[in-house]
Amino acid sequence: MKIKLSQIEIQTTQEKELLDITAEVEQAVKKSGVKRGMVLIVTLHTSSGIIVTEGLDCLEADVLNHLETLAPDQGHYLHNRYLEGDGRVAFNAGAHLKSILGGCHAFFPIEKGQIVKGSRQRVFFAEFDGPLARTYCIQVMGE
Repeated sequence: MKIKLSQIEIQTTQEKELLDITAEVEQAVKKSGVKRGMVLIVTLHTSSGIIVTEGLDCLEADVLNHLETLAPDQGHYLHNRYLEGDGRVAFNAGAHLKSILGGCHAFFPIEKGQIVKGSRQRVFFAEFDGPLARTYCIQVMGE
């Protein structure tokens, strides 16, 4: 049994965005040498997510807009984040709730050294509180 963990650092560029990380996941599987097993993708942050959907610009916008409807940034929340140094208060409870709704991880089976996924499925890192330096992990397990 092989277990290979990769930590990937990225810099998001927008407050909210979906970044297609499918190629990075496929490369990690290929590099691991695992022919049959599982791959886990997980974000290390509570205001970001991992989302699997079709890779279309219009659908990506729809996903972000729908999550904003469900968990608006300016909702009536108890959670505040105080920014050090300048005394401003930023509200990011909406970002945490979007992460809960969208999910923080995805699993895929691996067969014959390939991720088993639908032909239109893409893996996205979802930023809900950026732009920030972020980290996500890809763990490949199998034989």
